[in-house]
Amino acid sequence: MADCVGTGGVIAAAAMIGILMFKPVQDLTHDPLPIKVSRRLGIVLLGLFFGLLIGLPIAVEAWPNHTLAMANAFYRAGSLVFGGGHVVLPLLQAAVVPSHWVTNETFLAGYGMAQAVPGPLFTFAAFLGASMNLPPNGWTGASICLIAIFVPSFLLIFGALPFWEQLRRSAHTQAALAGVNAAVVGLLLAALYHPVWTSAVFRPADFGLALIAFAALMFWKLPPWVVVLGCGAAGWLLSIVL
Repeated sequence: MADCVGTGGVIAAAAMIGILMFKPVQDLTHDPLPIKVSRRLGIVLLGLFFGLLIGLPIAVEAWPNHTLAMANAFYRAGSLVFGGGHVVLPLLQAAVVPSHWVTNETFLAGYGMAQAVPGPLFTFAAFLGASMNLPPNGWTGASICLIAIFVPSFLLIFGALPFWEQLRRSAHTQAALAGVNAAVVGLLLAALYHPVWTSAVFRPADFGLALIAFAALMFWKLPPWVVVLGCGAAGWLLSIVL
């Protein structure tokens, strides 16, 4: 919970700083939106988004239940992430590791495998749901966590559509988004440091392996799945030699 509040607080503070400091670009030209949603439906969807965000934690407190707790944790993580999917890593780790739903080793292994396959990082939620130490897990747990983490984005997107043109022309909205976009860069760096760096780089050899992996991706343009498999094999060899 503290990580979620911290991330949300950083984003809110960045939006306020953006309103105060950034000068937005006026008269932006853009294509009309292809999907039309009524204002009434938009208000209902936004109300549902905030209702679940507030109501799920209350429901977990009133009726302690692992299924509800899973839905609440992943829905909250999906609601508070802005920008790159890697920002969700510390939120998910704080939800599943301290509560002993998933071990930290399993969490990092799943993250590594998620990097080797195409698609959004949010699909990592399916792996976590399937790997839960408590039921529901397997296919049921994977489905619950995957749906819970993706539902907030759909509610926000379709809920905001009727008001999108007005938001795009709002100088305050443009300035706030400029500040939030800048803050997301810092959040991504924080996610790289913890949990990835602090849980994987312990020795100079680990650091060297990380540099080689970076070069393989950025300069040699190797496929991510090849880099992940290669790093896994190299890490196994290092554990034997060192």
